[in-house]
Amino acid sequence: MISHIHVEKNLNRNAAARGMLAATFGLVADSPATVTTGCGLTVAYAMTSAQPEKVTCLPCRDHAARWHRAAADDMRLLAPGSAGFPSRDLFAAAKHHREQARRFGG
Repeated sequence: MISHIHVEKNLNRNAAARGMLAATFGLVADSPATVTTGCGLTVAYAMTSAQPEKVTCLPCRDHAARWHRAAADDMRLLAPGSAGFPSRDLFAAAKHHREQARRFGG
């Protein structure tokens, strides 16, 4: 059986939330044992990555590319300077998401 590296369906938002809690309060939540992936499987959290070069599951790569393209579009729609964020930050976030989408193959 070939094991693939997947991408978490919500693209590691859980990891980001754990990191924020750790930075803000000094609390570290446990990583989940399993997560749902972009391709719909439930796999061990250790079998996922947010780094495009490490993700070997093609449906997960497609999911991540679509997610990042949509995020880039959302950032572009928020600019200029809405929601209390400076335009340059929104444009930088959109650029980051477009680059991530490109790296995932989209």
